[in-house]
Amino acid sequence: MTNPIADPGHGHSPAAWTAVVIMLIGFAVGTVFFCIEQPVGVWISAVIVVVGAIAGWVLARAGWGVKGPKYAPKGH
Repeated sequence: MTNPIADPGHGHSPAAWTAVVIMLIGFAVGTVFFCIEQPVGVWISAVIVVVGAIAGWVLARAGWGVKGPKYAPKGH
């Protein structure tokens, strides 16, 4: 059995993937708004990034994280 402190996992869970996808969309949209000089859009995108982090945390607490009861790891 591995030590959970030494091996935190790789984040292959629905909670992690959801958080990363939402935050990636926020960064991509924010980059576009930055390039076309729309500061309101940049700030809205920053909020989307924060929402992604919160969504991942909520899903992990709901059991969809790496150590959660609803998550079933798949073999490689």
